[in-house]
Amino acid sequence: MEDKRITMIHGAGGIAMNHLIKNHILKYFSIKNHEVSLNELEDAGITEGIVFTTDSYTVKPLFFPGGDIGTMSISGTVNDLAVMGAEPLALSCSMILEEGFLINDLDRIMKSIYDTCRKANVDIITGDTKVLEKKSLDKLIINTSGIGRKNRYLDENLKVVKKYRTNFNSDWLLDSNIGKGDKIILSGTLGDHGIAIMSARQEYGFESDVISDVSPLNEMITKALSVGGIASIKDPTRGGLANLLNEWSEKSNIGLAIEENQIPIKENVKSVLGFLGLNFLEIGNEGKVCFAVVSEKAEDVLAAIKETHEGRDASIIGEAVSDFDFPILETIIGGRRRIPKPSGDPIPRIC
Repeated sequence: MEDKRITMIHGAGGIAMNHLIKNHILKYFSIKNHEVSLNELEDAGITEGIVFTTDSYTVKPLFFPGGDIGTMSISGTVNDLAVMGAEPLALSCSMILEEGFLINDLDRIMKSIYDTCRKANVDIITGDTKVLEKKSLDKLIINTSGIGRKNRYLDENLKVVKKYRTNFNSDWLLDSNIGKGDKIILSGTLGDHGIAIMSARQEYGFESDVISDVSPLNEMITKALSVGGIASIKDPTRGGLANLLNEWSEKSNIGLAIEENQIPIKENVKSVLGFLGLNFLEIGNEGKVCFAVVSEKAEDVLAAIKETHEGRDASIIGEAVSDFDFPILETIIGGRRRIPKPSGDPIPRIC
């Protein structure tokens, strides 16, 4: 019998990737009892108060409307720290370059890395560079890792959650923190990044004016935490909002009722998705997050988010309910349907 092999869907988030990680990777790692350990499959691990995350970037093409692989590598790692309730302290940056890569392109990418670090107020303090023979890889791969410390507002924020939720005892912003009545806030429009990537790929045969949303969000998240009442934060990257909502439901054992007409999406993005027959809930994003907030503080948190550039289009899109333990979409026409966990993001190599 032929051996099974890795396919692109195994790296696209969703069911296939989750199965690969749980059944072929995690079981070989020694998982100790850290504050937040690897087996919890959060965006970062936490040990002795130190938040640590790592990510590798293989986006195609390297340059796209609104950013490039450099912008993405810093933003993604900073955001993975921030959604846990941490402020970034320092990053590493390692690159594997293909022989023949243009020096001018490398300079553009390094300038983007510099500019994004300045925006996120974080420094790269270590790194590594390798070069492989031509055709050994597709131009460039970047790995960034980051360490962070507890956000200065996190403890006070969680005290507000505990004020309204007597059974709440978490010290970090975990996927398992969501409780009945929590409001779900989406920080902005869906699908911008995925469509920007597609429009930059010649094989799809279309152009659009959609700009990627890729951006570090730590300042927006800090502003929201200063208000208080946030139980969890998560970014809808690979697999999009559908994957995020299913992970929240599974880990918190809670239902999520999402109102379709409250989900912000640009008209040009909606048009492209309709033309291509893609589900807007499954498209990856690189500059958006969802907040689960106790209902008593939701409007205040929303107002704080909307004061920032990154959160200007934020909206309350639903709430956590106990009637069921999975996410559902309350459609524009008045129906209800379950939001399934996607097999993977329909657009490969978006990050």
